[in-house]
Amino acid sequence: MKNTKFAAAFVIAISLAGCAGTGSSQLRAESETSVAQKIHEGKTSKNEVRQMFGSPMKTTFTEGGLEVWNYEFTKMSGDAVNYIPIVNLLGSSTSGKKKELVVMFDQDNIVKRYSMSESDVSVKTGLFNN
Repeated sequence: MKNTKFAAAFVIAISLAGCAGTGSSQLRAESETSVAQKIHEGKTSKNEVRQMFGSPMKTTFTEGGLEVWNYEFTKMSGDAVNYIPIVNLLGSSTSGKKKELVVMFDQDNIVKRYSMSESDVSVKTGLFNN
């Protein structure tokens, strides 16, 4: 019984220690489908986008002067190889998902175009860096 509790606590601790999320936390629960239900080209205003997703991580402008907002959220977790003694001294490996939302506004501060994407990402160091 004692060993079972220890093993369960160990697995939970390893699971929690290996996860990290960075970027715009408002994107954490969003998907391409959920964003499509919230943002409507030609209708959604800049203020509505700010209320839904907060301030952008980055703002740029097109050559024509249109404003573009960028949001990103990345959630990474350590791969199993990181927890193997001695092997983990040779390098590390993390993988996860990256979400990116890009919104372009017209001259009237209404959404002209937007794009939401989700992609797999990985970071490898040391001998695991191929």
